[in-house]
Amino acid sequence: MTETSAELTKKLSAAVEKMPAFPKSVQRILELTRDSNCEPKELVMVIEKDPVMTMKLLRILNSAYYSFPQKITSVNQSVVYLGINTVKNMALSFAAMGVLPASNAAGFDVQRYLIHSLATASLARTLCQKFGGGAADPTDCYIAGLLHDFGKVVFAQFMPEEFRQALAMSAEQSIPLHVAEQNVIGADHSIVGAMLVEKWQFPKSLTDTIRFHHGDISTENMVQCCLFVANQISKKLTIGDGGNHVVAELSPQLVSRFGGDIDDIIARLGDVSKIAEEAESVAQGSQEASA
Repeated sequence: MTETSAELTKKLSAAVEKMPAFPKSVQRILELTRDSNCEPKELVMVIEKDPVMTMKLLRILNSAYYSFPQKITSVNQSVVYLGINTVKNMALSFAAMGVLPASNAAGFDVQRYLIHSLATASLARTLCQKFGGGAADPTDCYIAGLLHDFGKVVFAQFMPEEFRQALAMSAEQSIPLHVAEQNVIGADHSIVGAMLVEKWQFPKSLTDTIRFHHGDISTENMVQCCLFVANQISKKLTIGDGGNHVVAELSPQLVSRFGGDIDDIIARLGDVSKIAEEAESVAQGSQEASA
């Protein structure tokens, strides 16, 4: 890179500013559901005020994947059948999908990226439930998984030539994508992703988790731990494609925290095919609803 640090920061900031805003309705949903006394009807009211989100939710719930005995015709019914947490996570997923570009000049497969992100989100939540011991909120793990790679979308959309080069370098040299990005761009997607979620006014804890999801993972931070492990599992099982095919080994501390390496953890999780199927179903259903 020939750019100075100040020039690069300015360039990255300009790219982040061009990204669409994150829907206020989803921020409201997250606020509501953090209240243990939240009534389902409050969540329903917020979702119903967003016709696009409502349409996507009903479209997916009436897909072959769920195969409910009767057609779901209202948001209220969806909460009854799936529960608040599932509907909330779906609403968050639809919001994230809504800011994804339909195409990009970098040749980055956004649909496969989306499947990877959805699967990582579900895996991070599941890991938290199984191994977290109450040290973190599973929903925080889901959000981190869903949004952790959004910096790639910024690169693909607004720095396409550089990102294309980084993708090619990663594939040709079998090096992690974030390392290739550092070599080509001077910064990696975790930095830009953190800038983006900060713009979207998510908590600093999430911003930091995304910023350091390729760095030294603190075993004291359960959200970071679950995100890192979920990301490696998604890559190892090739669920979707985030453009990075290098599976990182777990540190001795993470092996101790989760009771084994990646293969051991996958074995203890049992059948994760449903997670992959749901990610593909949600991604496909949202795409069809937007067509």
